[in-house]
Amino acid sequence: MLQLNFSAISEKSPSSKWQKLFNTHWPAYKAWFVSKGALEKVDLATAQKQLEKFMPEYMPTYRRLCELAGDDPVAARFLTGYQPPAYISGCSQAITISPPQLVRNYDYHPHLSEGTLIKTAWNGKEVMGVGDCLSGLVDGMNESGLVVSLTFGGRKVAGNGFGIPFIIRYVLEFCDTVDEGVAAFMRIPSHMAYNIMLLDKTGAYKMLQIAPDHPPKVTDFKVSTNHQGEIDWPEHAQFSKTIEREAFLNQTIAQSEQTAKGIVDAFLAPPLFNCQYNDGFGTVFTSVYRPAEGRMELRWPEQSMEQSFADFKEGNRLITYNEKVAEFAPAYEPSAYTADSYATSQQADYWIEYGKAWASGKPSELVNQVAKAIGDAMGIANQEAMKNITDVLNSETKKRGQVPWELLADLWANIGNGNKRD
Repeated sequence: MLQLNFSAISEKSPSSKWQKLFNTHWPAYKAWFVSKGALEKVDLATAQKQLEKFMPEYMPTYRRLCELAGDDPVAARFLTGYQPPAYISGCSQAITISPPQLVRNYDYHPHLSEGTLIKTAWNGKEVMGVGDCLSGLVDGMNESGLVVSLTFGGRKVAGNGFGIPFIIRYVLEFCDTVDEGVAAFMRIPSHMAYNIMLLDKTGAYKMLQIAPDHPPKVTDFKVSTNHQGEIDWPEHAQFSKTIEREAFLNQTIAQSEQTAKGIVDAFLAPPLFNCQYNDGFGTVFTSVYRPAEGRMELRWPEQSMEQSFADFKEGNRLITYNEKVAEFAPAYEPSAYTADSYATSQQADYWIEYGKAWASGKPSELVNQVAKAIGDAMGIANQEAMKNITDVLNSETKKRGQVPWELLADLWANIGNGNKRD
């Protein structure tokens, strides 16, 4: 059984509550950060210079956080947000304009989520959102009525830049409108590919496709899943059903009789709501932001947490995740939303084998199947480096009893850079 204690915290300036949050999660973050070689790739001084170059207004807050972290140089390097190790999530999101509303599912592994909804005013502007990387946000809203949210862009490319949770935090701290937010994302580099949705209380919106290998693309798309135009990574697209989810979302918001509540309900059912938690692709929470009202809500199949700037309540919710489709979910026919152009016989064969591995209930079989697919796709299946990677994955899988998805993320990122792991 997978469980996550989801906490709501309010603290105007970084102080004892943030310090407690840091002390709770830092050991795990530090182990991940150090083991992935982040300190060897970029030193503290370089990371701080990049932070000051791209987010100068944030420096006083950064220094205060470092102080609360005990002036630990490793923590100081981590809190810059610059050049972190790779991390990959799923996610779906959509906006409506009448009334302005952004809804998104965050798809990841519950044990890799902080489980924190935090309200702050670190730089004078109230901000509330779901925390990540201790000071970053994966989605959020500020008192000016600007909402920002992300989905993974479905590409293997990785480069020089900041982790997206840190950029989202900065945008919500210092921007008031969609135009201002777009301008910030245009100039601050992201180290991986993401689809960024921006919405404000006037109903203005934009969706940006950002990546380290090209300038941000500004679009008027109202939905995003896990690709950026053409499919760049067929294996991930098939696994995450990004095409199907996008088509379903476009169809849903296009229905003239569809209500704002109806769209929220759609996110709590297939194909948007996912239950593959041990695979690292389960819906951890559904966020609903209503900027004109200054209100937001976190939803789960059997619980909800409603918050607003005017009435923010601290507290905890214990969320239990089950690897089965919730009984409330309406019937869903996948073929109605499948993009035939991507259903090649080779991919179909792969998914038959993947299904067998999944059905076996044995994490070792599943991790070998996924690693094999990546190796085949990138032409390294028969190389010694791939054998070494598989050995590491198998060893870690046996220790944990589940697939080490963050290690697979490292493999994907290294492949995207054209690198080989020893």
